[in-house]
Amino acid sequence: QVQLVESGGGLVQAGGSLRLSCAASGRTFNGYGMGWFRQAPGKGREFVAAITWTGSTTRYADSVKGRFTISRDNANNLVYLQMNTLKAEDTAVYLCAATRRGYTGSVSDYDYWGQGTQVTVSS
Repeated sequence: QVQLVESGGGLVQAGGSLRLSCAASGRTFNGYGMGWFRQAPGKGREFVAAITWTGSTTRYADSVKGRFTISRDNANNLVYLQMNTLKAEDTAVYLCAATRRGYTGSVSDYDYWGQGTQVTVSS
């Protein structure tokens, strides 16, 4: 098992920034691709960003490309999501997840999930 705990969410004005963190523990973190997803009230879980185990390759949803950056610190079992130029439509619960399947954007490919952290962007 891999346990994931997100932090860093909060209330921010449109145009502002937040940095989310995801701390992994339990079974070795080695070899897992990591992803960030989000879920707004009444909507399904939406892919945001993903990164390979080595950190060499990333992918982003079109809606966040150029504004969000995913990164990881394998020495400390941490994954980050830097979010800039936030918009009201970015409001959601943000969840991190771990996969053995590269850096996929598919919810069903992820094996472990955190509980999420709320991000609210006021317009």
